[in-house]
Amino acid sequence: MRSMLLVMALAATSVASAQKTADPKPFANTITPDDLKKHLYIVAGPAMEGRETATEGQRKAAAYIESQFKALGLQPGNKGNFQLGFPIYQDSIAKAAIDVNGRSFAIFNDFMISQNMAHTSTIFCNEVVFAGAGISDSSRNDFKDVAGKIVLVMQTPPPSPPTGGVSSARNRSRFGPFSVIESAQKNGAAAILIVQSNFPRRGGMPLGKGPAYLDGFQNMVYPNAYFVSEDIAKAVMGNEFDVAKEAVKTGNVQPKTYTAEVKLEFRKDRIELASSNVVGFLEGTDKKEEFVFITAHYDHLGKRGDSVIYYGADDDGSGTVSVLELAEAFVKAKAAGKGPRRSIVFMTVSGEEKGLWGSEFYSDHPLYPLNKTTVDLNIDMIGRTDPKRKEGDSTNYVYVVGDDKLSSDLRPISEAMNKKYTKLELDYKYNAPKDPERIYYRSDHYNFARKGVPIIFYFNGTHNDYHRPSDTPDKINYNLMAKRAQLVFYTAWEMANRNDMLKRDIPLTEQ
Repeated sequence: MRSMLLVMALAATSVASAQKTADPKPFANTITPDDLKKHLYIVAGPAMEGRETATEGQRKAAAYIESQFKALGLQPGNKGNFQLGFPIYQDSIAKAAIDVNGRSFAIFNDFMISQNMAHTSTIFCNEVVFAGAGISDSSRNDFKDVAGKIVLVMQTPPPSPPTGGVSSARNRSRFGPFSVIESAQKNGAAAILIVQSNFPRRGGMPLGKGPAYLDGFQNMVYPNAYFVSEDIAKAVMGNEFDVAKEAVKTGNVQPKTYTAEVKLEFRKDRIELASSNVVGFLEGTDKKEEFVFITAHYDHLGKRGDSVIYYGADDDGSGTVSVLELAEAFVKAKAAGKGPRRSIVFMTVSGEEKGLWGSEFYSDHPLYPLNKTTVDLNIDMIGRTDPKRKEGDSTNYVYVVGDDKLSSDLRPISEAMNKKYTKLELDYKYNAPKDPERIYYRSDHYNFARKGVPIIFYFNGTHNDYHRPSDTPDKINYNLMAKRAQLVFYTAWEMANRNDMLKRDIPLTEQ
């Protein structure tokens, strides 16, 4: 028994040693400009119709990615399936109406409604409670005696905080619409009318399908909130409107109940759509229960009408096809007996352009333990250059974001791999704590980071074709794109084969 254990230990040591000394260059060199170009002209071609989430174009792109994962010999990453589906919801508005004392008011001209939060409801009520500015906190409560009532609120801009006082963001949240709706709910209001001055509204969407969203199941049902014109408020309050408006400005508000016959009607149907992430799995060796994730989003903005396609070659066709090439490089390494110690998960997600939906769904419903996921290397736009970048060599750089946020191990490894192999300029412009563009929060790596997984985000910056139909494959710098993808490969190689998982020694902080 003892000698058998010794043999097994020596075998394990030899595996680890062989993989540690294996040369990754031959496999990195399989990531070529020609292969990237071949894939990108398909992924960002007209047949994919701009790959908008929950459309036929997105489903075609998912099928193509799945076919490539299968051809490479990756295992399906979702319990026998390559696709991880997630639901998307869309409201179809049938009717929205307000009547006060027999007078009808029209949506967009006189009011709006927060339709995603709203539910089908018809309310007839002959009393409306005026609740001032709608503030409810430790110092005051404008929502006394509103249970079961329609409440009317006049919002005012938040006052400037005194020196040393609360931050402006916190001050704004105290006066924001959601804070008002939340306070109305806590005090039992049946519905809320929030008075605003900018009516009629131009460019409002007609009744029918509204924007899609991810969170179909809410943890709280709120009262329907109508944003209404001053004309509606005057119909409720009569001649007292102007006095009440001035009182709100001065802070001398006296709540009052007004007699008015008010009918609030809202009807909608909820449509359930679907989208998916595409997940391929490459099993590791002695550390196969730990995971390296390589991600990119494959969705884009779709098309407008029958002829205008938003191709999304750089955003993020470049990341998508880089994931395919990275997967091929690691598969070839494994076939040569130099496969990764840790398992590698190659995941392309959808819904990024809608609000990081696919990665949010994954991080909330992970297929692999997040505490065993050592890193997420996320690629979003690596095929172009940033015309705003005036320093350094703009033909040989990549923006690196997030490598110092959660693990002190990460940047030294990233820089060492770059210094040894690719020699790109690593630009940390978007890593600044006060980055005004908040790039760190704007791609799918963030949904791993918010769960504590160390991340790196690779990015080339925006350009004149960003989010335009002119983001096409012919404008990609394929040589530079291949070099950037190779940097991701070398970094992933080190992450997959080092002895220890990355330390998680830096707390995630909101900025």
